[in-house]
Amino acid sequence: MTTAAAYAVSAPDGHFEKVAIERRELGPHDVLIDIEYAGICHSDIHTARDEWGGAKYPCVPGHEIAGHVAAVGSAVTKFQVGDRVGVGCMVDSCGKCDPCLAGEEQYCVPGATMTYNTPVPEEFQPGGYTLGGYSTQIVVTESFVVSIPEGIGLDVAAPLLCAGITLFSPLRHWNAGPGKRVAIIGMGGLGHVGVKIAAAMGAEVTVLSHSLSKEADGRKFGAHHYYATSEKQTFRDLRGHFDLIINTVSADLPIDSYLKLLRLDGTLVILGLPENPLQVKPFTIAGYRRSLAGSMIGGIAQTQEMLNFCAEHGIGAEIETISADRIDEAYERVVASDVRYRFVIDTATM
Repeated sequence: MTTAAAYAVSAPDGHFEKVAIERRELGPHDVLIDIEYAGICHSDIHTARDEWGGAKYPCVPGHEIAGHVAAVGSAVTKFQVGDRVGVGCMVDSCGKCDPCLAGEEQYCVPGATMTYNTPVPEEFQPGGYTLGGYSTQIVVTESFVVSIPEGIGLDVAAPLLCAGITLFSPLRHWNAGPGKRVAIIGMGGLGHVGVKIAAAMGAEVTVLSHSLSKEADGRKFGAHHYYATSEKQTFRDLRGHFDLIINTVSADLPIDSYLKLLRLDGTLVILGLPENPLQVKPFTIAGYRRSLAGSMIGGIAQTQEMLNFCAEHGIGAEIETISADRIDEAYERVVASDVRYRFVIDTATM
């Protein structure tokens, strides 16, 4: 076994504390990674505070992991010691179902093994459930490790392992590119990366945000247009305008009103997960053959494609780097939307 330093929370209302955790012995197909940076995702907060239910404690969150290979198993062929690598939201899947065989492991029928808080055999992770990236080391099967190209700093690459692929996947699936009008709802940790990627794909990009407070940033990231959704005129001016709308916020929005902003055959994709059911009038969808869809992260091959794309176009997340003893403070600031745009933990401070 390998012992690593980590930061864990022991109860929904607890505070993060430094602990020692065990990682499994290196198997033939395993990669041991020295973690250098770990991004903070809002999903980490939901899990640590048991807001989705079923959280296991002590909980070590973190699924935006970037670092270097420290050791490899005897059968590993993709990586060698010293390689720049990352790990995202998944660390395993069944590998046999149709989605897995199609490279869409995130939709694994029996359920993918997520990077933290997922029950697993003791030999997979001592303790019986996965422990995430708020740690100095992690052991991951090589098929769930991706290469981070030299064109991206490890710190700004870490959030791409969740935020980046969460936006890249639907943008690629719904063919964002030249001649397409794409709107991003929300300019937070997810949305700001989506603006950068959609613009790099060649789409005409519009940000739909509650206010104009981040307009300068949005245009710097590549947005061609920026509208405040708090103004009723926005929904009049943009009716029937977009080919694709990506909703990155988890608040309860008037989705029917946003659907009316779609052109014929347009699609609104839900990424943010609000607490309450969506309210949609059937005629709004039927009238212009509009579609309402959802998306979850992306498969491993597409995650690698995303990283390569971001390196080619000079795309990284906008981050604020923090020491590990500031995780609780960072959580409060994320909930208060007081970050531009993603916190990243420097694990050297562990």
